[in-house]
Amino acid sequence: MKVLMFGWEFPPHVAGGLATACFGLTRGLAKCGVDMTFVVPKAYGDEDQSATRIVGAEDVTFDGSQTDLEELWKHLVYVEAGSNLLPYLSPEEYENITSDTVRDGAISHTSHYNRRFTFSGGYGKNLMSEVAHYALLAHTIAKQHEFDVIHAHDWLTYMAGISAKRASGKPLVIHVHATEFDRSGENVNQVVFDIERRGMQEADLVITVSNLTRNIVISRYGIDPAKVITVHNAVDFSASAFENVERGTDEKIVTFLGRITYQKGPDYFIEAAYKVLKRYDNARFVMAGSGDMLNRMIRRVAKLGIADKFNFTGFLKGADVQHMFALSDVYVMPSVSEPFGISPLEAMRSHVPTIISKQSGVAEVLKHAVKVDFWDVDAMADAIYGILQYPALTKMFIHYGDREVDSLKWDKAALKVKQVYERAITI
Repeated sequence: MKVLMFGWEFPPHVAGGLATACFGLTRGLAKCGVDMTFVVPKAYGDEDQSATRIVGAEDVTFDGSQTDLEELWKHLVYVEAGSNLLPYLSPEEYENITSDTVRDGAISHTSHYNRRFTFSGGYGKNLMSEVAHYALLAHTIAKQHEFDVIHAHDWLTYMAGISAKRASGKPLVIHVHATEFDRSGENVNQVVFDIERRGMQEADLVITVSNLTRNIVISRYGIDPAKVITVHNAVDFSASAFENVERGTDEKIVTFLGRITYQKGPDYFIEAAYKVLKRYDNARFVMAGSGDMLNRMIRRVAKLGIADKFNFTGFLKGADVQHMFALSDVYVMPSVSEPFGISPLEAMRSHVPTIISKQSGVAEVLKHAVKVDFWDVDAMADAIYGILQYPALTKMFIHYGDREVDSLKWDKAALKVKQVYERAITI
């Protein structure tokens, strides 16, 4: 079976969990005998291609006919590129982009015939223009490769998936890793919502990373439940989960690791930290990540008077993430809305007791993690305090958590995805 897969990033170029999930899934699919071509807007040449071929869209020339171009152009969306469109940002990028009014506008489609496009390889201020150009090039890429099914990851690639489907007539599977409701709550960006819904409607089958996300897809986007299938994410076991580290402190370390945005609930973590420190002084709290709420969180820590017990590391990736887990005594994921959440699995694999919000997809598959409502900072603080104070609790969570996470491998998830492909081909 051959699959043409569209993504936006691939390790080692990682801005969030999407790249990590794509990497784990492609490795699992390769073991299931699936032959993949993975397309990204910009390929750097250092991507791991042991499981899949990497194709950079910016290396492709659009060579469709004028009729193809005009037909595709009818379906591409151009909007003002505001901050709500950008899923991963450093504080500096956020400030720069939100202070501008960048309009892609109505770009003349005749200028795009027989030409290449340059992509930033990230989530810059011309994001929507890049999404549209990516969709144009997907038409050409689909004609250049042989495949049985198309797989598009997250909203940034849905238009590309639709374009490839129109060019090839092959079935389209879209993979919902998150929705606009997860990123923005009820204050959704209508254009992103429309792209997501369009992708779901055009897809032959829809994969969601949790039943939580599946319910959102069905209830908020009006998608037929019969074509929405849940395949839970997993954790990568390809590298060692343990390392010896010099802690440099006798304090217990409690870690938050993720984007410092509304969706991830960093403010609840800080409020819980304040409550814990009033009862347990020998603790240090670490917030690892970047995002539009970072400056606000720093100010809140200062106002609460706990800055001497709090560290902000900035964005971590690769070996630094594993190093942070090795330093941690407790990991907390207080997400307001988390479609899945791979980081708790990575923490548990590193023998770190984990506290997660009930409003997360990963809560569906974990029994040996403490689950609290994201807004219940008292319960969160009690859970942190209990693990720090009572070593027997730590031993129990490590023992049973290790067994549990060991069963959540990408090989199993990949087998289910392959079955989705087989079903899509027969529709």
